Amino acid sequence: MRIFFSKQAELGIKAILYLSVQPKGLLHNATEISKELKVPKEFVAKILQKLTHNEIVISKKGKAGGFTLKKSPKEIKLIDIIRGIDGNKAFEECILGFENCSDENPCPIHSNWAQIRTEIEKMFTEKSVADFRQDMIRKLKTIK
Repeated sequence: MRIFFSKQAELGIKAILYLSVQPKGLLHNATEISKELKVPKEFVAKILQKLTHNEIVISKKGKAGGFTLKKSPKEIKLIDIIRGIDGNKAFEECILGFENCSDENPCPIHSNWAQIRTEIEKMFTEKSVADFRQDMIRKLKTIK
């Protein structure tokens, strides 16, 4: 069984939550973010570039460059980050990987998974990055 969304989407959510608790407009480079989150710098840079193309993040190149949020944390839904990295496949593909799985031709766990997936999609669509800022502040204190 595959994970719900990719490791890239997972890191994208972490990086956006990290940026959401930083002073507005202040640039943070990939090295800083990777050290804070304990993940590879190249991975962070690649993911944040994807999110730049999806207009969630602003990127500035150069020695004083870095990343910051393009929108306020209240305007960024978790679903925006997931879709910006993975597209919509987490909400469309079969959890068991069957290519022809559908309501008309379901896999063995299709109906149960469809209910859970709908609830997860609803949470990611309703919750913004701002809803998790305080939890992220607490979490950052524990990973240093």
